[in-house]
Amino acid sequence: MSTQPSTRLETFANPARETDYTIRMTLPEFTCLCPKTGQPDFATFELEYVPDELCVELKSLKLYLWSFRDRGAFHEAVTNQIADDLASACSPAFCGSRANSTSGWRSTPRWSWNGARPGWKARRQRSNCPDLRQKIDRRSR
Repeated sequence: MSTQPSTRLETFANPARETDYTIRMTLPEFTCLCPKTGQPDFATFELEYVPDELCVELKSLKLYLWSFRDRGAFHEAVTNQIADDLASACSPAFCGSRANSTSGWRSTPRWSWNGARPGWKARRQRSNCPDLRQKIDRRSR
């Protein structure tokens, strides 16, 4: 068991590749340092993706998020970087991220990525998220 942060996201083969389903994670323990003041910033991250061939291993995601703890970063930049790194690691059909600061401010830059499979259309959809259903429906047109 690793006791150190890591910038590496590990993956495994999608066990249900024939079905489009949503992996949605709420990660309430995100911390980084404010690049202006050096003070700690706290946030809850929401990540969701529709996997293609690979899924991200959750322990490696936790260690990856831990790697931001001692870095100066704006939540707006980190939100995009995390989604970009997730997309690079597993090339999902859809990926989105959102950061909610727990210091009373709400930072909600959204990023979606759909370059993994051009022309991708949802096969059998498993999502209770209206936003994601709209994105999937829009992509299938």
